[in-house]
Order: sequence, then C-alpha cells, then structure tokens
Amino acid sequence: MPVRRPLGLLAALAISAGALLSGLPAQADETTPSSPTSSEAPRVDLILDVSGSMRTADIQGKSRISVAQQSIDEVIDALPAETEFGIRTLGATYPGNEQAMGCKDTQQLFPIGKTNKVEAKTAVATLRPTGWTPIGLALREAAKDLGSGQTTRRVVLITDGEDTCAPPDPCDVARELAAQGTHLVVDTLGLAHDDKTRQQLLCIAGATGGTYTDVRSQEQLTGKVKQIVQQNADTYKVTPAKTAGTDKCETAPLLTPGVYSDREKFSEHRVYRVPVKAGQELRASVSVAMDRAVARDYGVLLQATDPTGQELVRGTDAGSGRTDVVSTGVRWSASGTTAAKATATGSSAATNADHTVCLVVSNSFAPQPGVSADPGLPLELTVDVAAASPAPDGPAAGLGRGWVLLLVLTGAGLLTGLVFGWLARWRIAIWQEN
Repeated sequence: MPVRRPLGLLAALAISAGALLSGLPAQADETTPSSPTSSEAPRVDLILDVSGSMRTADIQGKSRISVAQQSIDEVIDALPAETEFGIRTLGATYPGNEQAMGCKDTQQLFPIGKTNKVEAKTAVATLRPTGWTPIGLALREAAKDLGSGQTTRRVVLITDGEDTCAPPDPCDVARELAAQGTHLVVDTLGLAHDDKTRQQLLCIAGATGGTYTDVRSQEQLTGKVKQIVQQNADTYKVTPAKTAGTDKCETAPLLTPGVYSDREKFSEHRVYRVPVKAGQELRASVSVAMDRAVARDYGVLLQATDPTGQELVRGTDAGSGRTDVVSTGVRWSASGTTAAKATATGSSAATNADHTVCLVVSNSFAPQPGVSADPGLPLELTVDVAAASPAPDGPAAGLGRGWVLLLVLTGAGLLTGLVFGWLARWRIAIWQEN
C-alpha cells in the first residue's frame, strides 16, 4: 500500500465521493475500491522502542527516549478527533539479561480508542529505557491491537536499532501481514543511522507499502508522525485497490473510477488505461511518496494520451506544500473543442464514440548514494469519469461578438476625432477673425 494522500488525496483535482462508488462497470480483471461503513474510524497504533540503547544522548544533545517522548506528547495534542489511537511498547519492562524473557517484552501502554490525552501523555512520561528489542513480535501484536476491517490501519514504529530477538524476523512478519490482505501499513522511523537498522526498517516499510524516515531531529520526528496520523485521518474512508501499470498502453490495466495503489521505480514510466465515452470528462490525479532519501531537482508528470501516444493533456508538480509527497492531476473531455482538436490532429481517441485514454505516470526521482532503489516509490492514482462540463461558446460566436465591439469602438473613436477636429478648426477661425 502506498503512502496515502491525499490523501483527500494530495492531488491536483477534486474527485467526488459519489464517483468513487459508481460510474462505469468494473472490468472482470480489476477490483473496484470499496467504501467502509460509516462506523469505521481511522486507527493508528504507535510502537515505541524503550530498549536500553534509547538512553543514548545523540539527538540535539538529548537522549533518544526524551526526544521520542516529547514528540509523542505533541502528536497526542494534535490528534484528529476521529482517530482511534493507541501506544504499544517494546523493551520497556524487563531489565534482565535472559534473552528468552527479554524477547517477550511488548505490551499495550495505552489501548486503541478515543484518546484521553492526559492519561496517554502520563503513560508515556513514565517510560524508562530498559530491555531488548523484539520488533517482530511487537508488529504481530500491533496487528492484533488494530483488529480487522476494510480501511487501511497504520502502525508507526519508532526505534533506534534492529531487532535483537529474531525469530520472528520483522521483515518476515511484515511480509506475512501484507500477504494476509489486512490493509495494514507500517511506517518506520529510525533514531539511529547505522546501515543494518536502516535496511531492516526499509524492508518492513517496503513490504507493507509504508514509509521509512531517517530521523535527525526532534522537529523532524514530530512533524513526520503528525503527518502520518493526519494522512490516515484524511484518507481512511477509501482503501486503494492494488494495480500494476505497464510500460505500454496496449498492455496496461483497464481502470474504472476509483483509487488505486502501485509502485514506480526511479525514473520509470507506468501506464494505465481508462475508457471514456463521448460526453464524459476524465479527471485523474496521482501522488508519489518519497519514502526514502532522494536527490534534489525531481518532478512528477501525469499525461493523458491516446493509444497511439498522441498527448491530449498533461499536468506536472501540483505542489501540496508537503515535502514527502508530490502530486499532480489532469482533466480531459471526450467531447467539445478538445475532442475536435484531437480529430484535427488525427488522434484516434477522438474518432470513435468511445475513447481509450492512456494515463502515463513518470518521475524524475533519483536515489541518494547508498539508498536502495527497491521496492519502487509508493504511488496512488485516483480516477474519475463524470459528465463533461458545459463547453464555452465556440470560437466563431466569440469572435463575432468581439468584431462587433471592435467596430463600434472604432466608429466611436473616428466620430469623436472628427468632432474635436471640427471644433478646433472653428475656434481657430473665430480667433483669426477677431
């Protein structure tokens, strides 16, 4: 599952909720995103590492645990009203050296539900770095905490080290959860910067469609966790259907109105097809999440083309103000002046009553040195097909009114000039007579 955007999606176009549930019939080989019942709410379980290494004071002169506690306090204060939030710890209670005991050390600190902010913050304040790091076990238990449902649920893992208790290996656990289709996304945040920890956290996030963040400051940790929680609150109502774009339009999956998730490699093109009938308008948006360190000077491009590759419209970098997601969108009408223009240029998409529009998602991302290119970047595509907006008057009518106005203004100017010229000559003649 990709990082979710916009939410509403972090997209350039507004997609109506009704269109997500209706529109064209679903194709036999595609899954139409379903909508949850109104009783479901966004759910987030935060796993906090309280192992002994969290005592290390290397983040802006503060210990890792104090940075995490302060950040969690700020996150709790900013929780959306509808979000059901819980906290699970690992390594918080067993101070001994017996691995078998230390590797069972995970429990709910605060149960998932409507949050009593005072109680939650008080519970976090009592934590002291103590034991081992059973990440795999904590992930399994967090999945149980969140329960089942049709909406995406999120685990936010904050840790400063790799698992010290495998088995179960946390990457294997993440793959198990993803294979179960539990709509469970794990976002990982690393407070230490060694390569082994980074690779393990990237693996966990990648297996579930989540994000990985290499934390360098308290502000960064606070901002990222707030962003994840808010994002889940914005988008939990629709679970994206997984799809897989191809490199050619003729082999691309055929999509109906809905929300879809995919992954796109660095500097890759992925293509999807959408049927659009005469009198309809295609509205599409895409968000690509930067879930790892990328090089500067990047961009995202969304193009609508006909099956021959003739471009119909394009959109680039809509700019949502966020630094972890780039979004853009397009809209194209299958009737009116746009289709007429396509016909004039020989576009096959405009020569039939029904059109096949190819949506091409491209990116110019590049990984920073040492950053893994796999899996691809999380991508979320929103597709809507609605009745075309009323077309403006044709060029002839507009030009006709423009020419009439121009002639009237020209005539008025000439008449005014003649009158002022005659008056000037009359005054000069009188002055000469006197």
